[in-house]
Amino acid sequence: MTGKEGGHVDHTAAQATPRAGAVNPDALEVAPGTAHERLEGWIPELASEEELRGALEKAFDYRGDVTITRKDGSTIEGYLFDRRTGASLKESVVRIYPKNSSEKVSVSYAEIGALVFSGRDTAAGKSWEAWMKRYAEKKAAGEKDLSLHPEPLE
Repeated sequence: MTGKEGGHVDHTAAQATPRAGAVNPDALEVAPGTAHERLEGWIPELASEEELRGALEKAFDYRGDVTITRKDGSTIEGYLFDRRTGASLKESVVRIYPKNSSEKVSVSYAEIGALVFSGRDTAAGKSWEAWMKRYAEKKAAGEKDLSLHPEPLE
């Protein structure tokens, strides 16, 4: 098969008729990055179902540990690695790797009373711009070893 039926895309035709507001990444010298919110230490207000769902979506994208306090008062701290949203809070579940265990724990949205972004965001400040700034500072200081090494996680 050839053409669209075979999964082939005519890239020249796509460039000839760009969508409104679309940016051609090949025409950019530097592609724009993604801005990440600073969530470390944030304690979201979970007054409504919408606020709870929004906070858990952010927790899913967060690159550090979170602490979930269940409505019964028990807490679990760890890395939130999965979420399954359903029609109701009772049908929706987050899955977390607890900090002190290797088992996976599932928690229903309906059980969650509070959420804290408690762990350090391990990817904060790791952008290309931050790396280039540190590199330039080392070079300006006359250092010979210009290699940059990652920080220890804990």
